[in-house]
Amino acid sequence: MNPMFEELAWEQTPIGELALRRRRLSPDGDDIWEIKLNDGYLMSSQFVDGEIALADLALAMTQGENLDVVVGGLGLGYTAEAALRDTRVAKLTVVELIPQVIQWHRDYLLPLGPIVADDPRCILRRGDFFALAAGPDAFDPASPDQLHDAILIDIDHSTTHFIDEASAGFYSAQAIAAITAKLKPNGVFALWSTDAADTDFVAALMQSLVDVRVERVEFATPYRERPAFNLIYLGRKP
Repeated sequence: MNPMFEELAWEQTPIGELALRRRRLSPDGDDIWEIKLNDGYLMSSQFVDGEIALADLALAMTQGENLDVVVGGLGLGYTAEAALRDTRVAKLTVVELIPQVIQWHRDYLLPLGPIVADDPRCILRRGDFFALAAGPDAFDPASPDQLHDAILIDIDHSTTHFIDEASAGFYSAQAIAAITAKLKPNGVFALWSTDAADTDFVAALMQSLVDVRVERVEFATPYRERPAFNLIYLGRKP
């Protein structure tokens, strides 16, 4: 095995070539875990501050105990793991489109696999998050009428830069109204983005949510002198 690079899994999927890789920047460096779809990166463990902040910021806004939380997008599991660290979370439903990603966690091919897949509070569901968000079906079919305390989303690169064009319609006022209907009163909506703030999306959020704000999460990168950043969009159901 090359200590600098290893391809752990590869499959052809309906949306392209999916690969799980482990690599190092130097022989004695830390492992970097990456999920690639075609030529693009779905996620890298080298930069996870934003994924963790998505859960931390949203749950800091969320009131109450015995929380029911939904995460759209599993990836390497950092948002789910951060949510599970909050002891108030009694149930976490993670909706992931790509079944191989779920299986990689269950097979412990990923570092957070045992934490996410084995936690009894966590349900890993294969499904189209955006279709479930827009339609009458529940995120957890075992609880079809359940409203949620928080819904967190980390799927596309941003509100205008999509993994798949099928999700383009989600970032409208109508779609936000549909997902808000799945929140309890005072429930929290949060979304991760890697691009600059989208004023049109903020306006769409403000049609259904209150306390809307955009948090900037900066982190160091070896590829440039200035910090990189992610954004977290947040809002609360009235």
